[in-house]
Amino acid sequence: MPAERPETRLVPYARLPRKYRDRHIVHSSVDAFGRGHWLLTEHPPKDLGSDPYDALVVTVEDRVCHETYLHAVLPWCPHIEALPDGGFVLATPRADKDDGQQVQVFDALGRATGTFRVGDGFQHLLADRAGDLWVGYFDEGVYGDDALSAPGLRRWSITGEPLWSYSPVPDAGWIDDCYTLNVTGRTAWMCPYSRFPLIEVDDAQVVRVRQNPVRGASGLAVLGERAVFFSGYGDDRNRLVDCRLTETSVEPVAESRLVRPDGGRLGRPRIVSRGSRIHVQVKPFTEWFVFDLA
Repeated sequence: MPAERPETRLVPYARLPRKYRDRHIVHSSVDAFGRGHWLLTEHPPKDLGSDPYDALVVTVEDRVCHETYLHAVLPWCPHIEALPDGGFVLATPRADKDDGQQVQVFDALGRATGTFRVGDGFQHLLADRAGDLWVGYFDEGVYGDDALSAPGLRRWSITGEPLWSYSPVPDAGWIDDCYTLNVTGRTAWMCPYSRFPLIEVDDAQVVRVRQNPVRGASGLAVLGERAVFFSGYGDDRNRLVDCRLTETSVEPVAESRLVRPDGGRLGRPRIVSRGSRIHVQVKPFTEWFVFDLA
């Protein structure tokens, strides 16, 4: 058995106010500006049926709460992401090739404005500060029969226009599964299976590939010449690996185990990586915690 690692405690970040706790949480996210969002319904998601319904988005920023009511939500769109103009995107990770309603867009007033599809089997859907959507796909999407998913990582406009897709570059190869995705500003960082290189992408091209010995990370924080990877397999689950970045490589410096603010174990957390921050949420998903390199 490996030696017990020192602990790194998460910090409380954003909490769903108690007055909303009688509603059902469909999904939650943290956007490019650091705001926490909860998609809520009056009835359990499994009881919503097949008809469009209304939902409430509660946004928390610096302990200030804001409500947005969404109208005519499609019943199969459980994943929420916020847009810089105050609107929202709802999407379902799995979709048939003829499903043009995989992604549903809402304006700042909660009105549905359009739908489009981004490909079957996405693992990550993160909007950047300009409102473009970075979509990373898992293996069933990459190796399925949907050409939109095959590149492993794509960037889309909010109207469904394909803006960029990954293609193999030296020292990186193909993406089998986009394990880790961090979107900050107009830059995306990813760590794909199976070789797990750290790949930096701006809005037009792959900028840099660094060889990376850290395997199986599901979260990533990047700041200057540092990167911290979260999670792993088996006994390495919930570990943090603090690394130094060179021009061509990732060099581990120290390890610890990430725990709740009270020191408790995390279990299987929900992760959102944004710049220097790894946002972490655990059941019952009413609160976001954060690890911040800054």
